Amino acid sequence: MTTETLRTTVATRRAGVITWARVRPLVIHVVLAASAVVMLYPVIWMVVSSLRPGNEIFRDPGILVKDLRIDNYRVGWNALTEPFTRYLLNSAVVVLGSILGNLVSCSMAAYAFARLEFVGKKFWFAIMLLSIMLPIHVVIVPQYILFSHAGWINTFLPLIVPKLLATDAFFVFLMVQFIRGIPRELDEAARIDGCGRGSIFLRVILPLMVPALATTTIFTFIWTWNDFFSQLIYLTDPHMYTVPVALRGFVDSTSSSSWGSMFAMSVVSLVPVFLAFLFGQRFLIKGIATTGIK
Repeated sequence: MTTETLRTTVATRRAGVITWARVRPLVIHVVLAASAVVMLYPVIWMVVSSLRPGNEIFRDPGILVKDLRIDNYRVGWNALTEPFTRYLLNSAVVVLGSILGNLVSCSMAAYAFARLEFVGKKFWFAIMLLSIMLPIHVVIVPQYILFSHAGWINTFLPLIVPKLLATDAFFVFLMVQFIRGIPRELDEAARIDGCGRGSIFLRVILPLMVPALATTTIFTFIWTWNDFFSQLIYLTDPHMYTVPVALRGFVDSTSSSSWGSMFAMSVVSLVPVFLAFLFGQRFLIKGIATTGIK
């Protein structure tokens, strides 16, 4: 092989590498955009179906609306025994109570595991981690019996009170990891200034836990708002229904189902979740990234 041929071959390979380096980002973005469309198609189809007549929803799998019907929202809002406003308020009560309970109880439990020394600390921390793997279906029967004897069935108490007892081990673990990343020198400096354990927690640790607290708030909001199983078990009066349980009322296995109204109210129920994720996304990413969870 001559020198000129070798140079030509090297130049050709370099040109190919440069061309692929320029084309690669475009290919990646096209693939990601196509994947996003595939994943979002069910949501888009649901929104479109909420604007279609009921007899056309399952006839056309496309996302083009030929006959726009916004009446589905008006009919769906008043289709059940209570206006849909009632179910939104019920869900808001349960969500706010759950958020407050998790923020208070899980932060205190996490501080104890991360900073305090007590007998059996490692054992109880292991038990707490094991409870993450315990499915709710295992404990739902004894919990129902307990709450039934307490007279709490058909109230919001079974859905809120357990949150005040740090039962969500995932959030405890998340906050423990975050607190462990806070230098202990801050605790010692506060102790020199005369702060006790409570003051250190309230004045030093808690203000620095904002990313972890924000992550807990967002996850609790989304999980509680979308929870169907627990709310279906404990809430039997239609006046106490939350949004997920109320949506079941649009589907009737013995007669015709109001699909258009159900899709319309499903879109309404997704709006708070979408807004929570939209405005809390940066806190969510920061909170997870700084807790050691990879």
